[in-house]
Amino acid sequence: MTHLTARTYHPKFACLALTGLVSAMLVLTPVAAKALDLDSYLDTVRKDNGLPALAAAVIEDGKVVAAAAVGTRVLGKDFPVTIDDRFHIGSNTKSMTATLAGMMVEEGKLRWDSRIGEVLGDDVKGMSASLANATLEQLLSHSSGIPTDDEEMINLYFNTDAFEYNLSDLRLHLLDQWKENEISVPDGSPFQYSNLGYIIAGMMIEKVTGTPWEQLMRERIFAPLEMQTAGFGAQATYGLIDAPVGHRIEPDGSATPMLWGPAADMPPVLAPAGNVHMSIIDYAKWADWNAGKGARGPTLVSAETLHHIQSVKVHTPVRDNPPPGTPSTGDYGLGWGFVTFDWADGPIMTHNGSNSLNLAKIAIDPERDLAIVVTTNFAGGKADMAAGEVMQHLYETYTK
Repeated sequence: MTHLTARTYHPKFACLALTGLVSAMLVLTPVAAKALDLDSYLDTVRKDNGLPALAAAVIEDGKVVAAAAVGTRVLGKDFPVTIDDRFHIGSNTKSMTATLAGMMVEEGKLRWDSRIGEVLGDDVKGMSASLANATLEQLLSHSSGIPTDDEEMINLYFNTDAFEYNLSDLRLHLLDQWKENEISVPDGSPFQYSNLGYIIAGMMIEKVTGTPWEQLMRERIFAPLEMQTAGFGAQATYGLIDAPVGHRIEPDGSATPMLWGPAADMPPVLAPAGNVHMSIIDYAKWADWNAGKGARGPTLVSAETLHHIQSVKVHTPVRDNPPPGTPSTGDYGLGWGFVTFDWADGPIMTHNGSNSLNLAKIAIDPERDLAIVVTTNFAGGKADMAAGEVMQHLYETYTK
C-alpha cells in the first residue's frame, strides 16, 4: 500500500551521477549506536535511484536518534546539501492546517461542524446549497463531496488573477468562481482527495481570525516548535542555490532543476493544501510532537483535540496501481492517513507530500513513540519508491 499525498497540479509539473559525496549527519543520542550508518545508507539509495539529494531522520521517545542529508542541491552539480537545508514537504502541510483548525475549535471561533456557508457566506454569496453545507471536518477529512483536482480547478489555481490580489482575497476570489458547483458524496467511501477542500478550510481559519493562513502558521506552529528553517514556497532563496531545488521530470526522462519563481512550486493560493518547506531536523520536530501526542509540549492544542485530529474519520477506497501522490487505500483522519503496511505491526499514521518536483514522507507509530521523516528534491516513481524503501528500512531497524 502507498501513503497519501498531493496530486499533480498542472501539466508543467507532471513528473512522470553526482560528482563527489558530501553529507551531513546528526546523531543526538547514544541510542543511534544500534542503528545503521545512516549517511552511507542514504547515499546508496540515492545513487541507486538517481536522486540528487535525500534526507531522513528517526525520532524515538522524544529524541532524534539519527538524521542525515546527502547529495547535491542540483542534479549533476557540485552543490552539497547540509543537515540544515530546506526540503519541500508538499501535502504533509495538511496536518498543520488541521492543527490550526483545532486551535480555532478550542478557542470557540469554529466548530468541527461549522459549515462553509455559515463562515464564508457573507463574502462569497450565491454558493450552491451542497457546497455551503459542507463542514470543516468534512473538508479536512476529504469527505465533503468536493472532488479531486480537475481541469476547472487547475485553471483557477493558475489564474492570472494572482497578480491582482493578496492571497487571502485571492482564495475568496477562487471560491467565488467555483461557488455554483454542486458537490456530492460518492457511493461507498465518501473519500475524495481534495486540495480545494483544504484551501477552503484555510479560508475559514482566515475568516474567523482576520489573519492570513501564512502568518498563523508562523505564529502558531513554526515559532512554538522552534522550526527556524520553516517557510513557504520554493526552497531556495531567489537568486541563490542555498537549498535543494526541485526537479521536473521531462517526457524523455531527463530532469530539469527548477530554481526559483512560479515554476519552482505550486501557486501560493494552494498553500493550506501544501507549500511548506523546512529542514529535515525541523520536520523531525513536527513528527516528534505528533508522535508524543502533544504531551512533550509546546501545547498547541489539547490532548483531546489532537486525538480527534489523529483519529480515523473515513475509509479510503481501493485504487489499483495509483500514481505517486494518490492514496491506494487505508483510512484518513484530519490531515493524516492511516495505513497498515506489511512491515509494521499495525496501522501507521502517515502522509506523503509532493508538488511534482519534490517528495516527502512521514510515518508515525504513536504506540512506540517512533517517527520517521524522509525528503528528497525529486519526484515521480523512483523518488516514491526510494523514500518508501528508506522509511521501511528505518522502521524495521528501530523496532528490532
